Amino acid sequence: MDWSHYRFRSVWDIPADPVRVYAALERPEDYPRWWPQVRRVEALDERTGTARLRSFLPIELHVTASERRRDPRAGVLEIALRGDLDGWARWTVTPRPGRGTRALYEQEVVVRKPLMRRLAVPGRAVFRLNHAVMMRAGRRGLAAYLAARADAV
Repeated sequence: MDWSHYRFRSVWDIPADPVRVYAALERPEDYPRWWPQVRRVEALDERTGTARLRSFLPIELHVTASERRRDPRAGVLEIALRGDLDGWARWTVTPRPGRGTRALYEQEVVVRKPLMRRLAVPGRAVFRLNHAVMMRAGRRGLAAYLAARADAV
């Protein structure tokens, strides 16, 4: 087993229209506005950008993300990741009739950051917890962001 290999799956139920949720998720440059652990996003071109990520651990991850799929009809956004994390991540946005939106986040990566690789075995549970905290904050942040924007309209 490669202890630096991770698969994540998170489900976000958001009380907002799927079109609005998808629109927010397809704008990674706005993620730092609502997702505290996404510290910075910079576009390199129309399909590629860099991001700095940090949750409760004092470890910052730097990644370059490249668009692999953007399909509003299917509700799918997928990126390739390279840098401190190599792999992919995908959002799949679907309606929840009468109850808003379900956003499924899936990610498969290999950690390349040297410190995290050295701590792969003893730190695995903590790294998974760190990711869970980040995802929980992201769900709450997106719901609040969309609610505030709906109130402003």
